[in-house]
Amino acid sequence: MKIAIIGAGAVGGLVGARLALAGQQVTFIARGANLEAIRRNGVRLVMGDGTEQVASNVVATSDYAVTGAQDIVILAVKAHQVEAVAGDLPALFGPDTAVITMQNGIPYWYFQRHGGELEGTRVHSVDPRGVIGECIPAQRVIGCVVYPASELVAPGVVRHIEGNRLPLGELDGSITGRVTRASQCLIDAGFKAPVLDDIRAEIWLKLWGNLTFNPISALSRATLVDICRFQPTRELAAEMMREAQAVAAKLGVGFRMTLEQRIAGAEKVGRHKTSMLQDVEAGRAPEVDALVGSVVELGRLTRTPTPHIEAVHALVTLLARQIAPSNGPAHPAADPKPGAMPALAAWIPPKSPTSLRSDVK
Repeated sequence: MKIAIIGAGAVGGLVGARLALAGQQVTFIARGANLEAIRRNGVRLVMGDGTEQVASNVVATSDYAVTGAQDIVILAVKAHQVEAVAGDLPALFGPDTAVITMQNGIPYWYFQRHGGELEGTRVHSVDPRGVIGECIPAQRVIGCVVYPASELVAPGVVRHIEGNRLPLGELDGSITGRVTRASQCLIDAGFKAPVLDDIRAEIWLKLWGNLTFNPISALSRATLVDICRFQPTRELAAEMMREAQAVAAKLGVGFRMTLEQRIAGAEKVGRHKTSMLQDVEAGRAPEVDALVGSVVELGRLTRTPTPHIEAVHALVTLLARQIAPSNGPAHPAADPKPGAMPALAAWIPPKSPTSLRSDVK
């Protein structure tokens, strides 16, 4: 199959290299030093046991137009980077091209092919101007939840830390030929890629921890075990998770483990720095909107109080702006003036005594 990887970082590099090693026709769309390194040497994978593999049978380019129509496009950039590349993706589309989205957090397509009262609602925190939804129609999308942990240790060099699970799912829960083929393609590359009939439930399960431990760690500079063993932050995480669980329930989503099991799982990981803390320490923009802001938005859409999540969201958003104040807001049109209500309130319905049915699907 012809597969384009958008973003040759930790996730894209891992997935693309394994697909190429399994015999797929892989094209990396990248830039800068990473692009040049892949052109010269391919992608080098350093495995957890220290062994190495090199995917040299790949193409690397920065030009979408010359790549041509693909069977699958794997969108492997971070959520806040998707809008910048969305306009270029249609150059890769043929009549049957599928787009596998590999972003953390609530995806831009969450309410597309969703059903229920919120069908078609745009998630403004991750697609503020509707550009992504317009350029990447929901009919092309296959959802994916990324569990493997990896890091880009040098241009063109990816270290796989742990995990191989990449569950997939059609947005409407159907089992189609294209999602089955995509699953088999990833399985052949060494991943566990089951096809799920409710990809949104899997998204929430991963997000349940990300929306709590990521911002708390970024604000406190603490590792997972430190957060879990300090009672005030453990309880803060639990309160945020309870609020998220209530939001998910309004959307018809349940969790297959208890809250305490989820916290205990994070504690067992040990002295691990979350991705948001790593971004903050490196001076990079953290994934605030997709991981935290989106849950605030969905809470207001479903008339579900999220006071702890909102407080942490405000703090981590300010932290992100302090890190790179010269960059300005992620979405300038949504930046509030001094003393004004946050932009969130401008596009989320005001609170009302009228509530949505609890069985919204």
